[in-house]
Amino acid sequence: MGAVHSLFARLVTALVTVLGAAIVAAGLLSYGDPAAARVVPEPTVTLPPIAIASPTSGAPSASPPLGPGASSGPTAKPGKAVATRVVIPALQIDVPVVAAPAGYPYCNVAMYFTDPSLGQPGQGKATYLFAHARTGMFGPIYNVVVVRHASKSFIGMIVQVYTGDNKLYLYEITKVLLHQVGTAPMVAPMNATTEQLWLQTSESTGANGVGKSPETQLVAMPLSVSDADPAAAHPVTKPVVCG
Repeated sequence: MGAVHSLFARLVTALVTVLGAAIVAAGLLSYGDPAAARVVPEPTVTLPPIAIASPTSGAPSASPPLGPGASSGPTAKPGKAVATRVVIPALQIDVPVVAAPAGYPYCNVAMYFTDPSLGQPGQGKATYLFAHARTGMFGPIYNVVVVRHASKSFIGMIVQVYTGDNKLYLYEITKVLLHQVGTAPMVAPMNATTEQLWLQTSESTGANGVGKSPETQLVAMPLSVSDADPAAAHPVTKPVVCG
């Protein structure tokens, strides 16, 4: 009987964790953004081409060659470093990364969940990064999905994730999950036992309510890890409280 109660308690704890993470994730842009802050272009706006962008300060090309300090997989003995910057050259995305707040997600940055079921680059789990669908954040993902209806173009794109211990992890996008709602989308990343990268942003800017706003998830698999310029791995971070 004691074992049954223990198992039940673990299941309840896991469900609460999933619900908590999903509520924060699904709440992106679901409260209605102020007009002054909303910068997601309407379908009539000319969108940037889906092409390799010139790297910003300190960012490497989309597929930098492996140097002397590089390897073909995650570090064998990962430290406690966290993601500090995410770059998708083909989408002209280059955003600092910080820990997700307890309340409504920040603007001007991407965020990672601190749930123990998730990990950081090199830790053999899923790293989960999310940001608002706005210019300067993950707005280009919104453009591809909602405006251009070209979600297949994500496949094969390279994602660069820098960490606080001056490492650069490269991932390749292999899967696109559209119209994700509720707690179910968090089950796979929270149960991952291999190195993965998950990116999320909203497909809606309306006040649809927590857990009801559809989300896009991009899943990427690891390619390599190498040493990074400390300046590139530690961008200026200015999160803004928005809603």
